[in-house]
Amino acid sequence: MNGLEKVGKFVGGTFSIWVLLFACLGFFFPAAFTGLKGYIQLFLGIVMFGMGLTLSAADFREVFRRPVDVAIGVVGHYLIMPFLAFGLALVLQLPPDIAVGVILVGCCPSGTASNVMTLLSKGDVALGVSIASVSTLIAPLATPAMINLLAGRWMNIDAKSLIMDILIVVIVPIVLGVIVKSLFRKQAEASVQALPLISTLVIMLIVAIVIAGSKGKILETGPIIFGVVILHNGIGFLLGYWFAKLFGMDLSKRKAVTLETGMQNSGLGAALAAAHFNPIAAVPSAIFSVWHNISGSLLATWFSRREEKKKGTAGKH
Repeated sequence: MNGLEKVGKFVGGTFSIWVLLFACLGFFFPAAFTGLKGYIQLFLGIVMFGMGLTLSAADFREVFRRPVDVAIGVVGHYLIMPFLAFGLALVLQLPPDIAVGVILVGCCPSGTASNVMTLLSKGDVALGVSIASVSTLIAPLATPAMINLLAGRWMNIDAKSLIMDILIVVIVPIVLGVIVKSLFRKQAEASVQALPLISTLVIMLIVAIVIAGSKGKILETGPIIFGVVILHNGIGFLLGYWFAKLFGMDLSKRKAVTLETGMQNSGLGAALAAAHFNPIAAVPSAIFSVWHNISGSLLATWFSRREEKKKGTAGKH
């Protein structure tokens, strides 16, 4: 393992701490980040390009090998998180901008960090990667459709503009990454070593930029947003687990579906909110990015220990 890989592994392993640190930097030193607001979509495109470089046929082989399992994960993701966000917005009577922001992050595809958490949880990583990949590839249609359906109660939604933005920010970079990997395989494989570090830095920057641009609103509505984000993520994990259990999935699969359900591509949520809505609408995505990495790490640790206990019990008999 070379120096770059070691740094990337260290930063990736302490991801939640670094995201929290950059969120604090954005809050206390906003002037250092507000000038970068116009680069949020570019930064997210870099992360998606990196995802394209890492995609392989094996990621989609699972889709055809066990389509029912992948479909359960993808459908559960796009049902549970959006409708849960809508329900929380209604029950808690959230202000319109915050309601739209919560629904927006709920309608985003699964986040890449969920695959890492599935690995740490000793879950079905292949299934998790396939769910994340498919949920991302259908996002140009699924995300705007769900936002239009659920957030239209609070404000007018330009679904066509959202579709174009997701295509430009998510799908085009992924496709470019796949093309570059196919044309320059050796170089692409070498660059993959740096991707965890680059992706982590970019996501941290996005969080800092959003927090910096909304510091005033966070001071006014911070407790509300923090509370609804924690509820959204926590209940999402719980419902994801029950949803997988409802279809008779084993523990390894339930872990993957749970983490893919409750963890979102909050960077995409922040980018879309900053481009299409009031800046405060981007704050739930930024806070979600911090929180779901903390809660995901804790859940993954608990999941991994639970499996070990089961094996230990089985050995005694």
